[in-house]
Amino acid sequence: MQTIQHIALADEWDEAQREHTYATSTLGMSIDAVGYLHASFPEQVRPTLERFYSDVDAPLVLLTLDPEALAEAGLEVRVEPAAPDDPESERFPHVYGGVLPVNAVSSVESLELPGTQA
Repeated sequence: MQTIQHIALADEWDEAQREHTYATSTLGMSIDAVGYLHASFPEQVRPTLERFYSDVDAPLVLLTLDPEALAEAGLEVRVEPAAPDDPESERFPHVYGGVLPVNAVSSVESLELPGTQA
């Protein structure tokens, strides 16, 4: 399976480590509210940052998800169109089945905010 990643606010990831679960789907929205965790393939991370995170002033981290740990937690990855009403739109991985256990994250790295590259 292709690498699956998720952009997170560093503060929310810090809280998740204390709680042992990560419950944010995307900026300002929970997995419960959306129904799944928004994720990206590696080549989609930079465009997603530029499109949706350009106004974010808080530190960001990139979570790389472990497909085996996701499956063991009963979570399912579905690759779906970004626009549900347009099946030809770009396809992104979505993680269904509930909150993300922190042990399903195989690596965490700091992300540069859009427009801050040297």
